[in-house]
Amino acid sequence: MSIPDRDIMGGLAKGLSVIETFTADHPRQSIAEVAAASGLDRATARRCLLTLAQQGYADYDGKFFTLTPRVLRLGTACLATMPLPQIVQPMLDALSARIGQSSSASILDGDEIVYVARAAERRIMSIALMPGTRLPAFCTSMGRVMLAALPETEARARLTRAPLPARTEKTLTDPEDVMAELSRIRAQGFAVIDEEVEIGLRSIGVPVLTARGQVVAALNIGLPAHDNPAGAIPDRYLPGLLAMQAELRKVLN
Repeated sequence: MSIPDRDIMGGLAKGLSVIETFTADHPRQSIAEVAAASGLDRATARRCLLTLAQQGYADYDGKFFTLTPRVLRLGTACLATMPLPQIVQPMLDALSARIGQSSSASILDGDEIVYVARAAERRIMSIALMPGTRLPAFCTSMGRVMLAALPETEARARLTRAPLPARTEKTLTDPEDVMAELSRIRAQGFAVIDEEVEIGLRSIGVPVLTARGQVVAALNIGLPAHDNPAGAIPDRYLPGLLAMQAELRKVLN
């Protein structure tokens, strides 16, 4: 749907672009940093940031801005309107209780995955994962199964928009290597990540499909590497994910 420019609130669009510059890697930023990340001029970025602070969505110490928990109201309200988290959460809870490992569901948003539900049995990453957390799609098991579901031209475009940063020494950063991995994932129906996101972490992911076969999300199980050899992961954990995948396909239109 095309919306006329006269109906667009430019100030709101700029404020949202400022919020989106805050990530797990950049939780505390100056006006100059926000301006550079958002593409706005410094004066506009400053007004947006001060407005967010005045409304309680950001803290300001005189130099740096950080978002406050009030911002979570926006994401929580959005997630609450989506049927998938409500459907998938009890399934994740049951799966994690049965296997003793953490499990998650996410959706694809541009070049990132966004967690929409999670059942945590143990903490295996240095950052806390929760609904709303974002991670790069190219090096995560859930991201790769969703990228593999895209037309190859679109997947390649997402992988070549910007350099792929190495999160560990094992991260695949050549787009052609990732494309080859997506081809394997497309053929086998699941992805295994071996310490590409964080050393000590392995995971296995599968796509979530609707009754019509459309990929709308992904599921994964996160595992400590020390007691889960990469080659043994599919035999140990894929059956549980596939059972959940089949159950969700029956209820998602």
